Amino acid sequence: MDKKILRFSLTAALAGFLFGFDTVVISGADKSLQALWQSTDAFHGVVVIGMALWGTVVGALLGGIPTNKLGRKKTLIWIGIFYTLSAIGSALSNDPITFAFFRFIGGLGVGASTVA
Repeated sequence: MDKKILRFSLTAALAGFLFGFDTVVISGADKSLQALWQSTDAFHGVVVIGMALWGTVVGALLGGIPTNKLGRKKTLIWIGIFYTLSAIGSALSNDPITFAFFRFIGGLGVGASTVA
């Protein structure tokens, strides 16, 4: 097998892993966060949990723009920065809106990584 094809395949698989990993992690904390912030089912599902998915959609739709302008390597560096900001911001969030914002930032990184 060609090494280049193998490398591309592994990169694509890791992007899918990131999306699945986020889903697994948040599902474990879902009910605890809802009880902590006393949020309704609708608000919690759409805003708190769903914001990463919305970020993924936006990141996938717009991720090609910086890739074309900056190149893949620089774009992937910025995606790494988005992941880092998302992780730190989510860990330090004290309310559901801030938490949702940082999940959106992480979603942007996941979505952009699928097209970068």
